[in-house]
Amino acid sequence: MSQSTTAATGLSSQYAAQVTSDLERNVKEQERISTDIAALQQELASLQSDHSVLVNVQQALGITSAPAQSAATPEATTVPAPREKTSAEPSTGKRARAKKTDAPATDKKPAAQKTASKTAPKPAAKSAPKAAAKSASKAAGKAETAKAALPTLVELIRRHLSEQSEPRSAAEVSTALDQAHPERGIKTTVVRTTLENLVARTQAHRSKQGSSVYYTAPTQQDTAPTADAAQAEESK
Repeated sequence: MSQSTTAATGLSSQYAAQVTSDLERNVKEQERISTDIAALQQELASLQSDHSVLVNVQQALGITSAPAQSAATPEATTVPAPREKTSAEPSTGKRARAKKTDAPATDKKPAAQKTASKTAPKPAAKSAPKAAAKSASKAAGKAETAKAALPTLVELIRRHLSEQSEPRSAAEVSTALDQAHPERGIKTTVVRTTLENLVARTQAHRSKQGSSVYYTAPTQQDTAPTADAAQAEESK
């Protein structure tokens, strides 16, 4: 009886340890997927913002029908129709005279088209889309320049960690950056993902106190192997 009881107790403890390990792994996987979803949502929001800017640029270009069609309309309306023969003239001489007078009318048709083309308004409207396109491109260029001038989230996090004398959690870093840059809408999940990427690149140090994870700026000892590897690659 004692041996069977001991075996059952040992088996139960093994199952309990396995279930606990699987549960922790499940929770970590959920956190990882949640951070990935948050990063994708932020990327989607950035794409939607770029889409609205592109729509505004397209509207500023004023894409309409081709100016050539509108310029061809006055030519068709100003060209006079050729003279018709008058059937009221009885004599053949008058008919021949009418034919002779009708012949120059067909010759004058190109001249009428020339005058119509001269009097037709020049497609000055082409300059308006060009000016709108230039202004829109300038506005888009200024927006891109202003956006490029802003520091990235990675730079903000590295700068914040370097200014701290004590380890900071992802929530503390996110709160501080959100207060300093409220227009960026910084989220804790995105900050945590960025911190983990910095740790993977040895650009930040991670420490654990109980169930909490804290991050600090890298020390010279952490960055020394990376610098030595870079020098070795350059020597090759």
